[in-house]
Amino acid sequence: MSEELKQKMAQSILDGDSDVSAELAREAVAAGMDPLDAITNGYVVGINKVGDNFAAGEAFLPELVMAGEAMKAAVAILEPELMKKGAARKTLGKVVMATVEGDIHEIGKSLVGTMLAASGFTVYDMGVDNPSDKIIAKALEVDADLIGLSALLTTTMIRQKEVINKLDEKGLRKKIRVMVGGAPVTRDWVHKIEADGYSEDAMGAVQVAKQLMGEA
Repeated sequence: MSEELKQKMAQSILDGDSDVSAELAREAVAAGMDPLDAITNGYVVGINKVGDNFAAGEAFLPELVMAGEAMKAAVAILEPELMKKGAARKTLGKVVMATVEGDIHEIGKSLVGTMLAASGFTVYDMGVDNPSDKIIAKALEVDADLIGLSALLTTTMIRQKEVINKLDEKGLRKKIRVMVGGAPVTRDWVHKIEADGYSEDAMGAVQVAKQLMGEA
């Protein structure tokens, strides 16, 4: 029964069906299934498969977004059960995600945040148009390991550098790593501003985050 349920969980993520993923999560809770087992051996299997398909060009951005939403719906139901058991998932690290000041683009950042959360990171999403000092203050408040900075405009990319410079001034660059992303961001830019990581897509960003945390 539980093997079959786990296969259905993985499939609900592949289908990007939030209603089904949530319903299966409720079934798992009612049946007394270990929530960690359901997440790790059910839903995460699905999210990994979607990621593989995306990397191979067999799945596209809308499917990735829907898979992420379906994952979120399931985890929202299972997370409280984990808390009750005191078996909160071992977090791979804490990540503050933010779109930089002057920029209101959110889709890419939200998707990366969802994928990171689905993969076992604790994510604090600050939304859009965040001044550098506010981002750093949040990272210190939650004791973040990583900051993810998104910029979709060439005019706001400079804010990514500003955050890194300010972390430098405060002596925090060893403690807090910085990942950057966004359409205009290139490897040259990443090198120039001395960011710690960069990826062109959400699944790649998860790999980069894991590498920065020494998990990959």
